[in-house]
Amino acid sequence: MSRAWDRDLVPDRLGRSRRPEPTCPVEVALGAVAGRWTTLVLRDLMPGPLSYGEVRAGLPTLSDKVLTDRLRHLVDTGLVERRVRRGFPARTEYALTPAGEQLRPLLIELYRTGQRLQQALGTTP
Repeated sequence: MSRAWDRDLVPDRLGRSRRPEPTCPVEVALGAVAGRWTTLVLRDLMPGPLSYGEVRAGLPTLSDKVLTDRLRHLVDTGLVERRVRRGFPARTEYALTPAGEQLRPLLIELYRTGQRLQQALGTTP
């Protein structure tokens, strides 16, 4: 039995795969925010550039190793830009790229959806 594609969920051929594909827009979006702490690092960078120390101070229970890993991954994927400011001492700053800024509506909707799920499942804190 063949079912029609939901046009909102599958507006074009890229969403019609039968397995997770790296070219599927949903997989691209989920991959961008995947990983523990990634959404919080992105959230904190949304208002503007921060130094490593400022990101660290905003997430005090996050280890240096994981923060370094998350920032490196976000830089490598083109979502965050690492800038070294001249001076003494040199200051490293992290800022969202235009691609990274595209994640704002996704993070907002993920939060809202999470709230609705918590209510629907009776798990609201």
